[in-house]
Amino acid sequence: MATNTSLTTAEMSSKNTPASAGRQILKQTQFELLLTSRRGENILVTLIIPIMLLIFFASLKVIPAPKGGSAATELLPGILAIAIIAAGMVNLGIATAYERHYGVLKRLGSSPLSRSGLISAKIISILALEIVQVVLLIIVAIAFYGWRPVGSLPIALLALLLGTVTFSALGLAMAGGLRAEMTLAGANALFLVFILLGGGILPLDHLPAPIAALAQLLPAAALTQALQQTMIADQPFPTYPLLLLALWAIIILFVAIRTFKWE
Repeated sequence: MATNTSLTTAEMSSKNTPASAGRQILKQTQFELLLTSRRGENILVTLIIPIMLLIFFASLKVIPAPKGGSAATELLPGILAIAIIAAGMVNLGIATAYERHYGVLKRLGSSPLSRSGLISAKIISILALEIVQVVLLIIVAIAFYGWRPVGSLPIALLALLLGTVTFSALGLAMAGGLRAEMTLAGANALFLVFILLGGGILPLDHLPAPIAALAQLLPAAALTQALQQTMIADQPFPTYPLLLLALWAIIILFVAIRTFKWE
């Protein structure tokens, strides 16, 4: 009997090892990708809105093109930021809120998967969706507007990763603490605010000074500026935007993990 008890204890403790946690996250990531593939209408909106914004503003030429470049050169970093916000905060946040509303998360809460494991799996699944977003936007920019890559690819990828963590965590924080209807309204309202104050389409220096100063502190502006200073020629290294975005990522991720509720 003592041997059986010892084996049972060992088996139970092995479930809490880093390797076991990694397998749980991987399995949940596969499940999240499957769920994402079934939300066709959400994916369509998430993919199409940024592309339509790029085509609309680049075709109307309301954004001045840099010398020797195209309007897409100025627009693409901001549109990429909008795509990240749409996928992480809006798409993931609303979908997770309704999973919680319908009891899906409650069932997951009875499994060995931890809150941090669930959040990690959801962020990884959003990264997969964002890869498709980024590739499509770059294809459109190259094919129709003659965009050519400049700047540092590793720094651009770092900015995109920090933005993904920040806005996915923000969506999950709302989904884990608010009712589904409140998350739906809040995510869409914040999305509009971040489009207006993110600096991706309307430059911040066009805003009244107090609003521009406030916008400089928001994660949307930090992500946009980090991408702009990385993807546009003759720009300074984006030290401040990256540090601010990393700070937002840490704070919001911590809040999401601490406050996330299964039901």
